Formats: sequence, structure tokens, C-alpha cells
Amino acid sequence: MGKGYNAAIAANPYVVGSFACIGGGLFGLDISSMSGVLNNDAYLRTFHHPGSNAQGAIVASMPAGSFVGALLVSWLADRIGRKNTVITSGWIWVVGSILQCAAQNRGMLVVGRIISGLSVGLASSVVPLYQSEITPPAIRGRLVSMQQWAITWGILLQYFVQFGCSYIDGVASFRIPWGLQMIPAIILSLGMLFFPESPRWLMDKGREDEALQVLADLHGNGDKNNELVVLEYEEIRAQVYFERTEGARSYLDLIKPGVLRRVSLGCSMQMWSQLSGMNVMMYYIVYVFQGAGLTGRRANLIADSVQYVLNVALTIPAILYIDRWGRRPLLIAGSALMGFWFMLVGGLQGRFGAWGDVDGTETWVITGHDAATKGIIVCSYLCVCSFAISIGPVSWTYPAEIFPLRVRAKAVSISTATNWAFNFALAWAVPPGLSNIAYKTYFIFGAFDFAACIHFFFCFPETAGRSLEEVEEIFAQGHAFTAWKIGRDVGKKTVEDAKKQVKELELHEHIDEKVSDV
Repeated sequence: MGKGYNAAIAANPYVVGSFACIGGGLFGLDISSMSGVLNNDAYLRTFHHPGSNAQGAIVASMPAGSFVGALLVSWLADRIGRKNTVITSGWIWVVGSILQCAAQNRGMLVVGRIISGLSVGLASSVVPLYQSEITPPAIRGRLVSMQQWAITWGILLQYFVQFGCSYIDGVASFRIPWGLQMIPAIILSLGMLFFPESPRWLMDKGREDEALQVLADLHGNGDKNNELVVLEYEEIRAQVYFERTEGARSYLDLIKPGVLRRVSLGCSMQMWSQLSGMNVMMYYIVYVFQGAGLTGRRANLIADSVQYVLNVALTIPAILYIDRWGRRPLLIAGSALMGFWFMLVGGLQGRFGAWGDVDGTETWVITGHDAATKGIIVCSYLCVCSFAISIGPVSWTYPAEIFPLRVRAKAVSISTATNWAFNFALAWAVPPGLSNIAYKTYFIFGAFDFAACIHFFFCFPETAGRSLEEVEEIFAQGHAFTAWKIGRDVGKKTVEDAKKQVKELELHEHIDEKVSDV
């Protein structure tokens, strides 16, 4: 049987680990595909000037579909594999993009966005899962965090396409960007044909020879006898065997001792990433800057683009140093800073704003206070920067590396579904919130950020630099470990420790086989 992938590509872990991130870019494309049209006259005319509730529903339809897609991964990724699930997500996105581009009314637009959301839900769950299973521990955080960078690039590129097309008269100003967004999905689906399947999934399906070959191509330049490749192969094989002895897999496994705690951490991580308020600054930045008193559609578009550029740029340090800095420090510092900036934005809005009219809509807006307007814009930039360098990348990395293999696909999908459930709720709730309680909305998100900071400190152990099997040993201690006392080296195995564990598990396997023969 042929490999079914290009061995030369597989030999470069950065290429293998980063290409699938195009799936994350689809999420970014969607975010700015809506934020860029909120003040587009042609869009407003075509869809009959949706009010705050209707616009919230249109935006929220995508995360609603993503919620379903994320749940499907729990079944699909185990059944057809991680790689084929990524490919499937790309083709579903193409269908959704076609429907959005051709939308004649709100109903057709919502259906297209739900289908696109289904694709994003699949990709956002399976891509970190795939990356975590094919990359070595030393760079796993860096490569999985590139999922967030791909999201920021998707936001930026689509926004500039929207910006350029805003100079076109008529419906082409928003239909062209919605049509062009299918190109990355086509590249993703076709390109993934040349990439390997997850060796852990292959091992789990009994395709051990293929798993060994993939590991050799990924981490040993094709040499199956490479000592580290053999060690990793035996460690994965022993872990798969051990988990098989625990019986059939079901969703009930997610509430078993030792797993439930990790499920709560994964779901909480994704919940806080949404409650941090970042998507307020992404989906509805047009409304934020309007309320700050930034007048003129072009001026607003330019200010928005600066925010998206900062989002891309500040994600780079996290990608480069996430494995050196660790997950915990980034989460704690990022959430504290975001809470501070949101409180400042709410304070400035409350002090200098008042109810007024913006394009025929009653809005809480600052007028005649240029310093306050600039202060809010700067604080929103700093808020985005704080997220980009911390919670953004870690929110995808952490859930992908804390679960045991036997429930990994299900647990990651549940965690990501939590992300989309809160994304859906906030996408729908924020426009009415800004319309009714105005600046107090920012205080709510600031409070969420401070609560997240406390939770990160007391409950989230460090996982940086450990293999997935070593992370398993941390949580195997049950409630015996204290999160903030798990250092970078605590519980970390040496090569000799790993060899010893493999031999012990192989001995158990040999004894079981003898008993079975008898």
C-alpha cells in the first residue's frame, strides 16, 4: 500500500503542522466578512437595514453552525481520521460561501452562514487535534498556536478585501469578498491530500506499520530505526494498548475520574476565550469606534484595519515563545490586562458619552471629546494586543494537549463546541447590549476577564514542553496535584524513564497474551 502522502513534506514538522492552520483561517475570514459590511450601504439595502437584534442573529448563525460542526468531530475524526475531516471541512466551506455570495435575502444568507459555520466547527476542532498528534513536544505549542495566527490572518486579509471592494458601487462590494473566501478552502482540501494522517489515530486503528512510517518521516528523516522514533512509537503503542483495556469508548468516559477535571478545564479555556470580549472587538469594532465618536466611514475602516494588523503582529511573539514562556503565565497576564483595558473603555464611555443619533439609530456616543475618543481607540488596540499574545494562541493549544487518546477527539470537540456556544450567545447579545446598556457592556467583559485570571491561576497546571503521554501523568495524580505548583520540570520524564515505562507496559501486554492463550 502506498503512503498516501508526500514523504518530503512530512519530513518538515513546521510545514505539516502549519498547513492545516488554513482551517483556522476560515474562521477569521468569516469574522471580518461581517464586520466589514456593517456600515456598507449596499449590504444594508439588500438585506433591508437589519436592526440590532436581526444583525446579531445574522452574525450568530455562523457560530450556531460551528457548534454543530464541533460536536460532529467527536464522531467524524475517530471514524474517518483527522486528515480526512480537515479535507471535508474545506469542501463544506465552499458550499457555504457560494450560498452567501448568491444570497438574495436574510434567510438565504443565514443558511449559507450556518453551512460555513459547520465547516469552521469541524476545522477548529480537528486542526489543533491533528497538530498536537503529529508534532514533537518541543514545538507543539508553537505549531498549535499557529491556528490562532491563521485566524488573525484570515481576519486581516478578508478585511482588506472588504476595504478595497467598498469602493465598488452596488452589491458587488460585498458579494465579491464573500465569493473569494472559498479559495483558501479549496487550497486546504486539495493540499491536505499530500499530508500524512495522525500516527496516533493510525495506531488506534491497528495500522501500526503505517504509524511507524509516519513517525519516521515526521521525526526521523524516514529512518524507522531512529532511537527517538522507536521510543515514541513504543510509547504510543503502549498507551493505546493500555487505553484499549479500559473498555469501549463513549461519552460517559468524559465524566470518569481523571477525565472530568480535564474536560472542565478544556471547556473553561474555550469559554473564557469568548467571555474575554475579544470577539466584541472583532465582530463589532465598527460599533465600538462609532460609539467612541469616530466619524466617517473611511476613517472607521482605516482604524479597524490597524486593529486587525496589530492582531496579526502580536500573535507572532506568542507563537515563537509559547513553549518557552509556558501556558499559565500567558493566560494569567493576558486576562488581567484585558480586564484592565475593558474597564478603561467602559469608564471613558460612561464619563464622556451620552445618548445620541448615529445614522438614524439611537446610540451611546462620545461627541466633542477628542482625547476620550483617542483613548478608547488606543485601549481597544491594547486589548486586542493583550489577547493576541496570550489567550488567543493558548486557547487552542491547551485543550488539544490535556486529554488521553481514547477520549481526545470527543473531549476536544466538546471543548470547541463550548467555544461556539458562547460565541453564538455573544454574537447575538452584543448589538442589543450596546443599544440598551451601552458602556456597561464593557464593564461586564472586564469582570469576566478578572474572573478568568483567578480561575487560570488556581486551576490550570503547566503543560509546556511535555509529550502528550507526559501530560497524562500529571493528571493521573488525580486531585493530588496543585495547579500552580506544577513547574516546567515537575512530572517530566527522561528518556530512560520512558523506556522503563514502555518495558513495563509491554510486560503487562505479554502476560495478558499468555493468559488469553491459556
